[in-house]
Amino acid sequence: MKVFIIWLIGVIIWNFGYPTASPIEDVLAAIILSFLSMYLKKFIKN
Repeated sequence: MKVFIIWLIGVIIWNFGYPTASPIEDVLAAIILSFLSMYLKKFIKN
């Protein structure tokens, strides 16, 4: 659950911080957040 909360905060920051982002930037942000969440799952026990 902790990883999900961190991911959700990242999505919210991205969407409100960069509202004029192009679709390719949104895709890149989603990929980066996905890798970040996979990385965090190794270190944070749910």
